[in-house]
Amino acid sequence: MWKYVLKRLGLLLITTFIILSLTYILLQCLPLELPRGNETEMYAFLDRQIDLGYFKMVRPYLEDGVTINPEYAKYASGILTSEKERTFATGETVYYVSLPVMVRYFKWLGNIFLRWDWGTSTQISAGQSAISIIMRMLPVSMKLNIVAMIISIPCGIGLGIWAALKKNKPTDHIISTVIMIFISVPSFVLISFMLIWIAYGAGWVPTQWPSSIQASRDWVVAVKGYIIPVLALCFGSICGFARYTRAELCEVMSSEFLLLARTKGLTRAQAVVKHALRNSMVPIVPMIIGEFVAVLSGSMVLEQLYGIPGVGYIFVTALTAKDYSVVMVDSAIYTLIGLFATLVVDLSYGIVDPRIRMGASR
Repeated sequence: MWKYVLKRLGLLLITTFIILSLTYILLQCLPLELPRGNETEMYAFLDRQIDLGYFKMVRPYLEDGVTINPEYAKYASGILTSEKERTFATGETVYYVSLPVMVRYFKWLGNIFLRWDWGTSTQISAGQSAISIIMRMLPVSMKLNIVAMIISIPCGIGLGIWAALKKNKPTDHIISTVIMIFISVPSFVLISFMLIWIAYGAGWVPTQWPSSIQASRDWVVAVKGYIIPVLALCFGSICGFARYTRAELCEVMSSEFLLLARTKGLTRAQAVVKHALRNSMVPIVPMIIGEFVAVLSGSMVLEQLYGIPGVGYIFVTALTAKDYSVVMVDSAIYTLIGLFATLVVDLSYGIVDPRIRMGASR
């Protein structure tokens, strides 16, 4: 078992390395977006890029002030392109030139492994560490998704069990119809409808995510701020859990071993609780972990519409603003969460059903 876990962890790290490497190289092929602000901030950013090894400063002349710099000759002939020019008080003009993509890539790896430096933001919070921006917003998204999952799991599984026990009866048909309706409606339509109905129309909840100052002043406002995003995230998850639970429980309840349990004297309720539910949970428990990742990814649209300062919101904002350092850290977070969730899902099969041996040769 431990051998299998270590092997999977190794593959996970290799996969993460490949994904992030390709993402970084492709992003670096795009034009650089310099920080918006005064020249002092811009030149401070460029000087930091030189310290990190991504840029170099090209001067027209060498130290003697007469001999032309060979690097400047390349720039003048068009072989090198300058990202920015800078003229000092002395009248000397220098040029900030970016190094080749692969040189920057290896410098980037070195900065991460040796200094844990993922770069600085250029647009969202110019000059701030990209990883500090993401770590500040990650708890908001995680808290929101955890609350949604705490509500979704019991409600979804409970509805699925109810529908399975009332199979082919009016209750089953009503639950199945409602599930199909909510699965068919896109999430952004549902979010927009709730904003118009219970936020702008009725005025029951805030129309935007409360700021930290508003939430600290009034806890009622903070709680109300969770209503729309949690409902928007819950509906899809509840429908998914209910659908799979009903399907699995109906299949188990029609199996021969459950019929044998009934013939041995167990009541219908005892047979369902002791045998049917446990066997039907084998594919559903791993689904809970996968659904958490799906909800976390799906909250990007919600965070944009409701103004929630989470990792989904910052990812879309950074991508639009071409803040590539923030995009890289956000991509790393999503990649690691997704891959770790896949590993936990595989391991959970063996926990739910001891007959499944992960990594066994036979």
